[in-house]
Amino acid sequence: MSLPGTVPWPPEFASRYRSEGYWEDRPIGDYIADAAAAAPERVAVVTPEVRMTYDELMSRADAAAARLHGMGLRPGDRILLQLPNDWPFIVLTLACFRSGVIPVMALPAHRLHELSHLARMAEARAIAVPDRVRDFDHVELARQVAAEAVSVETILVSGAAPDDCVSLADLLAPAAADHNQLDHAPDPDSPACFLLSGGTTGLPKLIVRTHNDYAYNVRATASATGFSERTVYLSTLPASHNFALACPGILGALFVGGTAVMLPSPEPARAFETIRREGVTVASAVPAVAQRWLEHQRESGAGPMPSFEVLQVGGSRMPDELAARVRPELGATLQQVFGMAEGLINMTRLDDPDDVILTTQGRPVSPADEIRILDDQGGELPDDAVGSIVTRGPYTPRGYFQAKEQNARAFLDGWYASGDLVQRRPDGNLVVHGRDKDTINRGGEKISAEEVESFAYRIDGIRLAAVVGTPDPILGERICLCVVLRTEVTVTLDDVRASFARAGLAPFKHPEQLELLDEMPLTKVGKVDKAALRTRFANERLKSPPA
Repeated sequence: MSLPGTVPWPPEFASRYRSEGYWEDRPIGDYIADAAAAAPERVAVVTPEVRMTYDELMSRADAAAARLHGMGLRPGDRILLQLPNDWPFIVLTLACFRSGVIPVMALPAHRLHELSHLARMAEARAIAVPDRVRDFDHVELARQVAAEAVSVETILVSGAAPDDCVSLADLLAPAAADHNQLDHAPDPDSPACFLLSGGTTGLPKLIVRTHNDYAYNVRATASATGFSERTVYLSTLPASHNFALACPGILGALFVGGTAVMLPSPEPARAFETIRREGVTVASAVPAVAQRWLEHQRESGAGPMPSFEVLQVGGSRMPDELAARVRPELGATLQQVFGMAEGLINMTRLDDPDDVILTTQGRPVSPADEIRILDDQGGELPDDAVGSIVTRGPYTPRGYFQAKEQNARAFLDGWYASGDLVQRRPDGNLVVHGRDKDTINRGGEKISAEEVESFAYRIDGIRLAAVVGTPDPILGERICLCVVLRTEVTVTLDDVRASFARAGLAPFKHPEQLELLDEMPLTKVGKVDKAALRTRFANERLKSPPA
């Protein structure tokens, strides 16, 4: 089934991917249903309050799939998901996979600016949120989104649901069902979910992942990570991220009959306690989290974690000196991961030599992944040269949803240009050297400088604004806002952050460094010289702790 606004693979590529076994023409939910049929009493999902067997998981998901249809949602309709790391996220996502309803994977940190854009772009008919997280009222936020996006008819709430909302506890309640006799299995070529892009153009674009390509994404990464029925995977990163969801992540554990353990945050003491109690074998982290875990282990003198076998690290490049500490201090094999929600995933392999594991970001997980490294003129570069990566393959989509202009820039004759600068070694492993686009990579979150600048210009007193990333040993980069003020005006970092919060911008996009300039440096052609700004402020002391 082709959804209007999506870009299909060319027929000759689709035929090849089928004939070579990459696409199995099965909906994602079928793989998990198979695992449930093989071991219905095995524990599938663990949270701080819940332990759920495969039988209960499928009972809840299939009952919820039927209820989604009963609410009038049909295959191809979209639900905006903004749920924390807890069992309702897994059950509702699986219910969508079973019913053909498409989940749009928003982040818990998103606010009105991002969510209303996503709801409008996806033409979402429903939004799923928690009632509150700490002191933030997500129900009220969802009401504001529904007021701005006319397509949103229903608010689904995890927790205390007001009368004008639908309780997720009721929607996801178990019911007797034959897990293998659903009459609404989606077309394997139809969209399974929409992931969110990063990039330079501000608000996220919607990445269409079909059942065929996303199932292969899960299977290929699960193979490279050695997932099996004995796998116990710990998810502390937001579950809506491609890394935590499907590389191989939560879905990878459920595909093979393993266990997915979810925590709401990567706080080290709680994470380590969970690893020991649940016998966690694999966890994923961004470099900032990995560093916190290493420091906690060193400072606390905590004992070994015998079950812990693999720590995946991705989102941004891990410093080599930090990578070298993982095995000696945590007792786990490091697996470096470099990839993108738009497709291509590279991983070091568990049996690679230390030189590869500690100093590269791995190689493609699929033999059908194609990679080219290009210079500034589009010419192909030899091994060991640094250039821009372009890629295509059986799990790299051919275009964003309803984004003709962006597709013309990002997808070049079928090749996706991610904006990453990489070096390919002769052994095929990649070393990441940053970005060639105006994007800040803050702890794995790709933030558009243009978007942050647009919010800075809303502040009275700011005449010129430029946003650059400055180096940070933990997060990779932080957001530095450089401004030229109008005469006799004072603006502080607190003023900027308060303005951004009032405007509904996600906290991780708030500047952490403010530099007041007499004039903005310009290139010879009159553009803001961001290279000069990065160099000038690279070593400046942060003016504020991170959001």
